[in-house]
Amino acid sequence: MKILLAGAFGKLGSDILRALVHAGHTVVAADMMIRSIPEIEGKYTTKEIDARDPASLSGICDGMDAVITTIGLTATSASLTNYQIDYQGNLNLLEEAKRVGVNKFAYISVIKADSDKNVPMLHAKAMFEEELKKSGIPYMIYRPTGYFYDIAKVFMPMIEKGEVTLLGNKAVHANVIDTTDLADFIVLNLDDENKTLDIGGTETYSYEEMATMFFEAAGKTPVIKRAPEWLFSVLAFVNKLKKNGKEAIIRFSRWTLTNDLVGDNQYGKLSFKEYVNNLYKGGAKL
Repeated sequence: MKILLAGAFGKLGSDILRALVHAGHTVVAADMMIRSIPEIEGKYTTKEIDARDPASLSGICDGMDAVITTIGLTATSASLTNYQIDYQGNLNLLEEAKRVGVNKFAYISVIKADSDKNVPMLHAKAMFEEELKKSGIPYMIYRPTGYFYDIAKVFMPMIEKGEVTLLGNKAVHANVIDTTDLADFIVLNLDDENKTLDIGGTETYSYEEMATMFFEAAGKTPVIKRAPEWLFSVLAFVNKLKKNGKEAIIRFSRWTLTNDLVGDNQYGKLSFKEYVNNLYKGGAKL
């Protein structure tokens, strides 16, 4: 199958690229910045794009059997919004795919994307999901629960300081998945059509249990505190006034720490607990 992979050189995108190449697909890897992936170098072609600019997408879907997109704004930006990237950027790509009659369009979203319109990192994705569903192109929407490395980026700095702060008084759970396992799941399900799949790993833990894992792996005594949920709302409001681009990340962080994120579809060869232990043994990288 000839596949356009948009957002090919982020963490998830590069793992999907590897999985597609190893499965024997012909891949055009597109992104704003192109980088080398040595172990599969020469086994895919590249295209530099800016999804905000429809002109940069002209002709990119010609001859493609399918499009897979991971395009999304995940970092703090004072100049860009999720609505410009997650929604409009993907919509521009979808319009190009419709123009040439692509047979399949797959989108990597997030679990419960339609659950809170006040969280831009969710709402922009939910808006695009709706556009994709009514586009007439056979589609797949994958809604992962979260990724191993994202949890590590949240907890490791707090572990280094000696204490973890969670939000609210109730235990919330997630079955996060490694990006390599999610990539394999996507490739294995390429023939499915018109489905929205929540997908997580095979291990479900509360955030308190996760924090304890990190402390133990680091050889430290667990110190876990809880802060009121409203604190993040205040932080979001303050950063909105500052216009520094941090508001969306803060709202998303509050949402992830106060909602159960457990996918019905559980898949994966990799263990989150082993991943955490390996981080402190030097065997895994963020």
